[in-house]
Amino acid sequence: MSSEPTREPAPALSAATRALFDREIAKYPADQKQSAVMACLRILQQERGYISGATEEQVAQYLGMPPIAVHEVTTFYNMYNQRPVGRYKLNVCTNLPCQLRDGARALHHLEQRLGIRMGETTPDGLFTLQQAECLGACADSPVMLVNDSTMCSFMSNDKLDQLIDGLRAAGASESKAGQV
Repeated sequence: MSSEPTREPAPALSAATRALFDREIAKYPADQKQSAVMACLRILQQERGYISGATEEQVAQYLGMPPIAVHEVTTFYNMYNQRPVGRYKLNVCTNLPCQLRDGARALHHLEQRLGIRMGETTPDGLFTLQQAECLGACADSPVMLVNDSTMCSFMSNDKLDQLIDGLRAAGASESKAGQV
């Protein structure tokens, strides 16, 4: 997966977004507003789905910091998507302890089941498969994180299949609800 963000123009920051930024910035001393960079990136990712290069530049300008400093944050953390991702982002831990406890098997199973490789999104836009360097749950490996919020532990092939089937069903019902 490329770490280079996409380069299309970003929409202007709305008044509501600027107000959210200002609320985060207010948590820090006036001379340290750059400390709100992660919160501002999170806000824009929730609005836009991912952080483009142009979005990084907007955050940098708003916080008065070099664009490269924002890019360093975006590329360091798995939680920031640098391009559009599927409805369900599956981060599989690929750190050595997980690899020693069937992490590679779990990843291979997901690649086979979804028909994609690490870093790719399924053609239906439902799943994106990514690696995570460490999810901090080595004793529960293999582990994965769904949409940066739900930790899944002890992921056998059966549990992986159940998870994929459940997410597919949820995605299908959400799509139908949106069509009504």
